[in-house]
Amino acid sequence: MILPIRAFGDNVLRKKAHDIEKDYPELQTLIDNMFETMYGANGIGLAAPQIGLDIRLFVVDVSPLSEDEDYEDIADELKDFKKVFINARILEESGEEWKFNEGCLSIPEVREDVKRKSTIKIEYYDRNFVKHTDTFSDIRARVIQHEYDHIEGILFTDHLSALKKKIVKGKLQKIANGEVAVSYKMRFPK
Repeated sequence: MILPIRAFGDNVLRKKAHDIEKDYPELQTLIDNMFETMYGANGIGLAAPQIGLDIRLFVVDVSPLSEDEDYEDIADELKDFKKVFINARILEESGEEWKFNEGCLSIPEVREDVKRKSTIKIEYYDRNFVKHTDTFSDIRARVIQHEYDHIEGILFTDHLSALKKKIVKGKLQKIANGEVAVSYKMRFPK
């Protein structure tokens, strides 16, 4: 089932999410619905706060990037990179910071360059509640960091300079007011 994505200005996007237990109600259905919602909006990542739940859960599927010529050197790694992250904690960020033009399904029509470290070490549970500690680099680390920020109550626009924040302020207000057209189901703040 495709769920409405919460728009910028919704309070749930600013809450630090809480851990869940293995017996969280309808967890597998929720995960499936999150993937369906993400695909319906042409996204490569979606966090539970974006659908109104303040829980530490996000999904990523970067396989569409495997066909992008910018990633041809890691295409094989990307084509099967579909993961569920439950109760995730980033343990370490390392490597060079690099800029990448990010966007967000909760902040349509806004894209800006964001600096992030190139490598992360993260502890999480998968959809079967099996615990993992993995290290990811490149665009995979970037997408995970973006979604991880969501469960920490952080948006990519928080990483912008004061000047860039001023520049996008009007666009963000329009999104919060529901004055933006999107091709996917969205819920705007009241």
